[in-house]
Amino acid sequence: MSGLAVLVVGSGGREHALVRSLAKSVSVSSVHASPGNAGTAILGTNHNVSVNDINGIVLLAKNLDIDLVVVGPEGPLVNGLSDRLNDQGIACFGPNSIGAKLEGSKLYAKEIMKSLKIPTAGLIVIENIERIDEALDTFSPPWVVKRDVLAGGKGVIVTDIRLDAYCALKEGIETDDFVLLEEFLQGEEASVLVVMDESGYVCLPASQDHKRLLDGDRGPNTGGMGAYAPAPIYTPAVEQRTISEIIEPMHHFLRNQDVPYRGCLYVGLMINSSGAPSVVEYNVRFGDPETQVTLPLISSDLGELLMACAKGRIANYNFTTYSRSSATVVLASEGYPEKSITGRKIFGTDTNIDEGEIYAFVHHAGTSISDSGELLSNGGRVLAVTGIAPNLITAIDAAYEVIRSVELEGSHYRNDIGHRGL
Repeated sequence: MSGLAVLVVGSGGREHALVRSLAKSVSVSSVHASPGNAGTAILGTNHNVSVNDINGIVLLAKNLDIDLVVVGPEGPLVNGLSDRLNDQGIACFGPNSIGAKLEGSKLYAKEIMKSLKIPTAGLIVIENIERIDEALDTFSPPWVVKRDVLAGGKGVIVTDIRLDAYCALKEGIETDDFVLLEEFLQGEEASVLVVMDESGYVCLPASQDHKRLLDGDRGPNTGGMGAYAPAPIYTPAVEQRTISEIIEPMHHFLRNQDVPYRGCLYVGLMINSSGAPSVVEYNVRFGDPETQVTLPLISSDLGELLMACAKGRIANYNFTTYSRSSATVVLASEGYPEKSITGRKIFGTDTNIDEGEIYAFVHHAGTSISDSGELLSNGGRVLAVTGIAPNLITAIDAAYEVIRSVELEGSHYRNDIGHRGL
């Protein structure tokens, strides 16, 4: 297989990471992004079609004679982009709308997990405000409140303050007619990105995300302030249990659907003190910033991997990885995550490290180019720096060395990414 024309749908750091790896793939001849960002424009061709414009993306793929569409965010998958592309005979990496319900509806995902006996937290569905106090009494604090909607990774409130939990539950009922109260799982989190189709699956190196805004895992939840891989908490014993108790049952279920699952299944884990993994959530796409730390660890051809999955033949793909560590640090706009200030000039993104086994580089996310050619901030999470090295501490040091060279007024980043791994 050679000469693939690939279209990546999305505009964030995850999509820049995908474009970057695909541009280096021998199997790929051209890379397009829709709508993309300033980073994807350097590596390929951007097209001004929104991720929410399903008809527009399908038409763009046809006009460009695209061989493979890689869908970054979950919204287009839930809204049927993969279904539409497959109807047109265009290969798509990303599940159909039924498979995407695993992320589109937390309640649906819980029901599937329960039927498959996959370990996960207990759940109460609350439809009446009068039942809130009774439900709160069922679980010990902290309480986990979830809306059953797509919320960009931020539709969850975790609190040990009863009044805050009550108000969040009440607001959820008033907004959506029902809300989910989930048991809090103790332990340490890890994420496993599983590329799967009906023929089989491959697991990318496990990573650990940092959701909280501030050092020491304090402050509000965000879309992710950094990550590192491989995560030491994901030991060979934990890996074996995760595969047998969580990944295998779900793969068996998905491969036997009328239209099988083809894409990335993001498995969010909580690993308790005895090494037992439970599912916090399933997502139906690559994570952000998990993609930025895992893709550089793949030594085989990414274009071939994604196309093999889109065609249902991943069992025949020879998947290999490097024996390296990686760390990603996210640079956020002033005001993120509440109200980000955008439109400010960015300097220093050309800084990188390339010292053989140690290298670091910038992943663009919320960036754009002005009419006068200036690089501007255009989102909450503006960019990230990823460091790669033979060991984790060196990878972290490399990432921080580069991010300190980037200038953006009011920006901020965490200073303790990877602390759990060390």
